[in-house]
Amino acid sequence: MAKKIWIITMFPNFFTPLKEVGVVGQVFQGLRGDKIDLETVYIPDYSERGFKGVDSAPYGGGPGMVMRADILKNALVEGVIKKGNYSEENFKEELSIVFTAPRGKVWSNEACKSFAKNYFASDSAKDLVFICGRYEGIDERFIEKYIDEVYCIGDYVLSGGEIAVMAIIDSAMRFSEGALGNSESALKDSFEQDLLEHPQYTRPAVFDGMEVPAVLSSGDHKKIEKWKHDKKVEMTKLWRPNLIKKENK
Repeated sequence: MAKKIWIITMFPNFFTPLKEVGVVGQVFQGLRGDKIDLETVYIPDYSERGFKGVDSAPYGGGPGMVMRADILKNALVEGVIKKGNYSEENFKEELSIVFTAPRGKVWSNEACKSFAKNYFASDSAKDLVFICGRYEGIDERFIEKYIDEVYCIGDYVLSGGEIAVMAIIDSAMRFSEGALGNSESALKDSFEQDLLEHPQYTRPAVFDGMEVPAVLSSGDHKKIEKWKHDKKVEMTKLWRPNLIKKENK
């Protein structure tokens, strides 16, 4: 049975391109690696008042609206647990529920690999549920009772959780077996060994008077690998010096 990802959201259309475009889209279509199914759950379907009933004014006052815990619970229970035939009493043994918020663990390259290993491996025991917040946030009681993991993709605020969830799925899925044509591609990308990727070149050999570095056409693999490493260090020192560790200084 294919692994499944559920996304509870106000805007399911955000995720249509994710299922159809690029490497990740091919995984969802069963064209690469182990097929993973993605289903969206439209929150207003689980509110008696539809779109207008999913949020309410915050207790204690303040700007904006807060997503209601009871409506989110309805979407989780009716739209995921019952629809997916999970155990209503022990669904936490079958599902891991993820939320994105500033309080969360910072999403990083290492977090990507760990997440992929935990959830996108063929022997993973759990399916995933992502909760996409909106407005001023979601009722704290829902977070306390139902959320298992919280991640933050950066120190800035988005208008909703959909973009953050897409970033998490896209970046982590690249580490799932068979997702990339060459399994070494992800291991040579930026942030591996805390370094940015080296500069890349392709045809033509001369562009606007600028030539491809001669070493890359030399055929000397040791020199090429040394050049690549040196350039990784150089690029990281120039653009992201905070990543540099002692062994690369």
